Amino acid sequence: MSEKKFTDYALSEDILRALSSLGYETPTEVQTEVIPVALANKDLVVKSQTGSGKTAAYGIPLCELVDWNENKPQALILTPTRELAVQVNEDLTNIGRFKRIKSTPLFGKHPFHVQRAELKQRTHMVVGTPGRVLDHIERGTLPLERISYLVIDEADEMLNMGFIEQVQSIIQALPQDRVTMLFSATFPEDVARLSRKYLDKPAEIEIKASGLTTATIEHSLIQVMEADKLELLQSLLIVENPDSLIVFCRTQENVDKLFREMADLEYPVDRIHGGMEQEERFEVMNAFRRGQFRYLIATDVAARGIDITNITHVINYDIPLEKESYVHRTGRTGRAGKTGKAITFVTPKDYKRLADIEAYIGFAIPKVKAPSEEAVDQRREQFEQKRNNGPELKKDKREQLNKQIMKLNFNGGKKKKLRAVDFVGTIAKLEGVNADDIGIITILDHVTDVEILNGKGSLVLELMRDTTIKGKLLKVRRGKR
Repeated sequence: MSEKKFTDYALSEDILRALSSLGYETPTEVQTEVIPVALANKDLVVKSQTGSGKTAAYGIPLCELVDWNENKPQALILTPTRELAVQVNEDLTNIGRFKRIKSTPLFGKHPFHVQRAELKQRTHMVVGTPGRVLDHIERGTLPLERISYLVIDEADEMLNMGFIEQVQSIIQALPQDRVTMLFSATFPEDVARLSRKYLDKPAEIEIKASGLTTATIEHSLIQVMEADKLELLQSLLIVENPDSLIVFCRTQENVDKLFREMADLEYPVDRIHGGMEQEERFEVMNAFRRGQFRYLIATDVAARGIDITNITHVINYDIPLEKESYVHRTGRTGRAGKTGKAITFVTPKDYKRLADIEAYIGFAIPKVKAPSEEAVDQRREQFEQKRNNGPELKKDKREQLNKQIMKLNFNGGKKKKLRAVDFVGTIAKLEGVNADDIGIITILDHVTDVEILNGKGSLVLELMRDTTIKGKLLKVRRGKR
């Protein structure tokens, strides 16, 4: 493990302060390797397992390198899924919080006009899915002339999902004089070809894992008939008694069916798949992250890039269709050095797929027997006790940072000729407040949101009720976070 600390890098006080607030103490291996190279503005190709901390590996140097005074986007991060775009955007916002870095997420199924209005604000970074990013480029709503950094995150999944042409179109539209970083858990030929074509003498970093899966995951498979899967799952829940579990199904229909069956049996369960409305998907993931329920039933949409700490178990209720999906699904557990279990249900018709997976990961998944009736009976009381007590809510790593931040909403914006400098100038002159206490400012036509840092939100809220901005007394209230 690295002996380095984040203070060993040439990072500003604002970034170090945010990392400390987020509980980041010692860099992970990928962060140790990537941060100095990225800070030196060099192209990078990084092969690293999911759960290794790579978002912060590129997020920390990007937040350090972007110029706060520049209004147009300087960094573009491409991600394969909407969930990952939102999560990366949140991570970048938190790392750049005290530098007042503004990051904007762009993804489908979210109103285009809202994103267009966001992009008219000062925006330092953009995180998005290829389709929606390309849409903004083609409509001229995403300015590209100041883009100095491109990150292609989860490149193998991006290509798996058929985004290769969109990714290439985006790259060709960007300034040639830029730094490009490519991150991938696996390196099929398409990814290698992409890096050869678009990166300039990149530094190559590979974070070794035991084969394609991390050594912290205990893999096993259980042979079962299709009709007996639900009963087997119930037995495993009792014997394993997991605090946090993802159950993967192959189709949306299978997810819905299993969800209804488990909900009827009053398990603490919810579901996520691509057929759900985006807001509902976000709500489910946030509730799972907080620990409001223990078992998440999901299609592969949740297998990639969702960073939730302490998922103890993954169960492949249906064996995945793609061999790569096995790595991405099981990588939801055993993250950040913690241990986890990955259990796969195998029916007689699954043996060909199982052989493909085992050849791909480089080892035979150990076969284990289904839990015996005796084992289930022995553990039942303990299981029921935990179920009756309800789930234990988790502390979010962002909690400490966010509890000191209050968003204030003012009823004036561009139409009243108000600018960020007007809000900063006024608020920084209040007694007990200075410019370091002011975070990200978002000015729309008729309203402005101002983040107040360091626990001074209530003070500023009270004082601004009687303080004018450019001679105007604006209504101010506490905004939603």
